[in-house]
Amino acid sequence: MSKCEQCIVRQFNSLRALTKEELIRISACKTSKFVKKGEKIFEEGDTLNGVYCVKDGVCKLSKLSENGKDQIVKLIVKGDLLGRRSLLGGEATNLTAVALNDMEVCFIPKEEIIRDLQKNPNFSMDVMLQMAQDLKSSDNFIVNMAQKSVKKRMAEILIYLNDNFGVDSQGALNLVLSREDFSNIVGTATESAIRVLSEFKNKGYIATMGKHIKITDMEALKRVE
Repeated sequence: MSKCEQCIVRQFNSLRALTKEELIRISACKTSKFVKKGEKIFEEGDTLNGVYCVKDGVCKLSKLSENGKDQIVKLIVKGDLLGRRSLLGGEATNLTAVALNDMEVCFIPKEEIIRDLQKNPNFSMDVMLQMAQDLKSSDNFIVNMAQKSVKKRMAEILIYLNDNFGVDSQGALNLVLSREDFSNIVGTATESAIRVLSEFKNKGYIATMGKHIKITDMEALKRVE
């Protein structure tokens, strides 16, 4: 098991603000867990007794709507912390986290995080800044859903996947999402998502190989309205 003070992943989240001594203490208390693709890390309504640090892999955070459809609100990647808001608010989580590929996460008990929040002002400030950024992202997400077309949102998520996760040796997007996942991110029916992707393919913006997608005309995608 890797030690927190030696883990490069911590440089991407609030744990970077902890002292070496604090990291050593947390390292002695944490537990590592492997999560298979499709498995839940936690689900809406769960009470979390700590936070998860994503060491490897990607998961989706989703909210179940009244009509029974999942709305993906964020993709969580290597270096992110999961469960901060639920832990600090002392309430059940209102989102579900599901692995999109095989993941490794480290679970840090609640009492350890609270202890450092109380004693380390740099850590407390970093956590607050990260949560403020999450709120800003949520605001932008709401505006995008209200003002941008389904085609525009689909084009933007394809560009986001390309820029943040890269491509494989064949040029296809590294992160493979199901058509249902695309619809849940964009906020539309699965049939509509399939129709938009087919239109992009027919226009030569993308090529598809099963679930794999390759962007073939990036500039055209950026011009989609």
